[in-house]
Formats: sequence, structure tokens, C-alpha cells
Amino acid sequence: MLESANATTVVLLMAGGSARRFPGKLEHLIDGRPLLARSYERMRAAGRPVVVAASGSTSRELDAALDAPLLIDRRPGEGPLRALLFACSNLRAERLFAVAADLPDLDARVLEALAAAWRPGDEAVVPEHDGAIEPLAALYARRALLRAGFELRASGKRAMRDAIALLAARFLPMSARYFRNVNRPGDLS
Repeated sequence: MLESANATTVVLLMAGGSARRFPGKLEHLIDGRPLLARSYERMRAAGRPVVVAASGSTSRELDAALDAPLLIDRRPGEGPLRALLFACSNLRAERLFAVAADLPDLDARVLEALAAAWRPGDEAVVPEHDGAIEPLAALYARRALLRAGFELRASGKRAMRDAIALLAARFLPMSARYFRNVNRPGDLS
């Protein structure tokens, strides 16, 4: 387990996707900074420890910009739920913010709003907007997520939405402006 991630709540910056539609997107510059470095800096502003979950090492430039433990997924390519479960089994925190690294407009205010909405008995607080939910910008109880994930693995289901359906989840209405996802070069315009 990662010793540096013993805080009650940790930010897990998920940077392990294959980016088939936009190769190298996490190194693409946004406002003069690589997307991954920008996302890391925004999450670090929340004042909580940040752990970067990736499928491999990053470039030297990104390594220099990321002052965070790097958790390398030993079985990449199996989707975000599998990556999140792997990370949960390597962290000690009670809760974690699971944050996709390709959300350039997400900032610490979202994390603080999710934390403030957490109530006893909650196992997840998930942003919702425009009829959609954001499972990769949400706050989870680590043990509950592991429980749900392993239940799903037995059934063959692999979607984050399926995991959320098994959790005592609270949905928090939020502005869509935080959740612009970069999947293609055109998503940056």
C-alpha cells in the first residue's frame, strides 16, 4: 500500500486510458501546460494528497511537473472501473476522489462541494448535470467501491454506472462547465 496516501481522503487522478482517439492527449498543452500537469495542479489546490494512476511512466517533462506518487496499473486496458479497483486496493484512505485526468475544467471547488455534500451512510457523492452523471469526477468510500466492484466482476459487468448503482450514492447537481471531457483534438476548441 502507498504509505504517502494515508490521509482520510485522497485524490486519485486517473491517467491510464489508452487515448486511441487522441494519442498523447495528456501531454497536449492547454494554457501552456500539459493537460495532465494542469489537472494535477488543479486537484492539488484542494489541499489533499494526490496519487496519479497510470498505465505506465510519464515523460520527463510530466515527471518533473508531478510531485505525486505514481500508481502503475499492472493490467491496463480493462477500463476505468478495473483501474479504480486496482488503485483502491493500493490506497489506505477511507475515501477517494476519482478524477479523470482529461477534464481540464474540473477544479478544487468541485471536490470541496462533493466533500461538503457527504453525509453519514453515503458510499458515493456523484456530480450530475444535464441528465448525466460524472462517475470519474466523484467521491467514493474506498471499501464500498471495492465491495461493489468485486460484485460486478463476478457478474461480468465493468461499467462505472453499474458500480454506482450498487452504492448508497448521493447525486449532486452541478454546472456542466466543469465536466468538458477531452477525447479528440476538436474537444479543445
